Amino acid sequence: MPVKIRLQRHGKKAHAFFHIVIADGRAPRDGKFIEKIGTYNPTTNPATIDLNFEKAMSWLNNGAQPTDTCRAILSYKGVMYRNHLQIGVAKGAVTQEVADAKFNKWVSEKDAKIQAKVEKLSGAQKDAYNKRMAAEAKANEAKAAKIVLKNTPPPAVEEAPAAEAAAPEAPAAEAPAENTEA
Repeated sequence: MPVKIRLQRHGKKAHAFFHIVIADGRAPRDGKFIEKIGTYNPTTNPATIDLNFEKAMSWLNNGAQPTDTCRAILSYKGVMYRNHLQIGVAKGAVTQEVADAKFNKWVSEKDAKIQAKVEKLSGAQKDAYNKRMAAEAKANEAKAAKIVLKNTPPPAVEEAPAAEAAAPEAPAAEAPAENTEA
């Protein structure tokens, strides 16, 4: 019976969520499985992986073959590296203390990289938010200025006295014309 470590899809359309399971290689993708060892959510950034490290190690030691995607997930979490070091210990190439030291160093470097990515993403989100708020404030100021221009009455012009002076002259010119008709 070829045992596989693979993903079992859950979630809805365009919002996938996966269980990492141990299953018979002949079973359907979302069908019967032997054991669930974790979850994988690719929709978050960085992807959320919750994995039972010890169970994954024991299944790898028992001969379970991971699929390509599961191999990448197990490598990301350090299971494949730990398995590689344990094979070296079994063959006598390195001691258990050296293997543990190498693995702990790798884990600390990996955690630092992940933390740096999370901080970079949160900083980018804050920067984008601040830019949007500044652009919105600028647009609101422009709108407010337009409203003020629209609602202010036109300034009083001093043309009114000149119009009054021109108005009496016009009826005087028309008056003689009326007399000639009579």
